[in-house]
Amino acid sequence: MINPNSNEVVTEGLRQALLPLSFAEGPEIVCESLPEGPPGIETQAHVDGVALPLRRRIEAATDADAFVIACYSDPGLHVAREGTAKPVFGIAECGVLTALTRADRFGVIAIKSASIPRHIRYLRQMGLLERLAGERPLEMSVAESASGEGTLARMIEVGAQLKALDGAGVIVMGCAGMARHRRPLEDALGVPVIDPTQAAVAMAVGTVSVS
Repeated sequence: MINPNSNEVVTEGLRQALLPLSFAEGPEIVCESLPEGPPGIETQAHVDGVALPLRRRIEAATDADAFVIACYSDPGLHVAREGTAKPVFGIAECGVLTALTRADRFGVIAIKSASIPRHIRYLRQMGLLERLAGERPLEMSVAESASGEGTLARMIEVGAQLKALDGAGVIVMGCAGMARHRRPLEDALGVPVIDPTQAAVAMAVGTVSVS
């Protein structure tokens, strides 16, 4: 699992969130940051800028059986897939597909308003825009969302709006940095909450285990 930003706090949060998917008979899950990446993937320039470094990292990891790109914009997903015969999973794609198994319409918690048009473009490309109930921002940076200070309270506020005002039956956390808040957010909202990194790694573990 590659976090394409260079923020080790985010990566450590992902390691902790993925512990339930680690078991003695299963594949080893290795989590790392991308040193060339920015502190957070927050703009289209950030997304485009990490695509080729991600591909190079994946091409170099010859001992891995599958890869997960842990950023909700799925940066470099398709160019990375061109660079390896091994499966490559993007957390946005996997998170949304998992959400569709839990409810008819899903909502997304974004880090910033500026992220939403980028996410909408992606959903349109996936042909799933009509299943989106709504997307609302925290107006935080990636680093702020990972710090935990005030993040959960704000996520509960935004998630409640997605549920009550937009009609979302399931919530997708739209940033890898939110991973540590999934369970308390789900408890507070009373609807399923999808951590897209957990969803992607679960798919990767399943694929590797049966191959």
